[in-house]
Amino acid sequence: MTNLVTYDPFVDIDTGMDDLFRGFFKPVRREGGRTPVTIKVDVTETKDGYTVHAEMPGMKKENINVEIEGDQVTITGEVKREWEKKEGDKVLRSERYYGNVYRSFTLPHMLDEAKCEAAYDGGVLELKLVKMAGVAGKKLPIK
Repeated sequence: MTNLVTYDPFVDIDTGMDDLFRGFFKPVRREGGRTPVTIKVDVTETKDGYTVHAEMPGMKKENINVEIEGDQVTITGEVKREWEKKEGDKVLRSERYYGNVYRSFTLPHMLDEAKCEAAYDGGVLELKLVKMAGVAGKKLPIK
């Protein structure tokens, strides 16, 4: 007797359907258009909190803002374009980013905002986030 096997053309990679639709839903970008810049982060968990390293090259620490609200961390920054065009100069290509950047993420534990620290050096923002101490549960008496 023959075994019945289910067939799904969108899952079976031998059919070529995967190649047909791969990249189909990627956004179309015109040549020379500015692409949004995101802050790349590495988050590691320690026994009493989290360490976050965020790449923010070209920023001054005065233009970086970190907000902590409960278990949510928001990092914002602004890169200002600082160059002067001299008479007779012609810009052939400008790829350096300037403008605002934003990154927000939620962590599994509430954070103690008063104990958290931030440092910026060499284009990398380092956050040391401290978990909020857990409140011991209260046993409810049954009446």
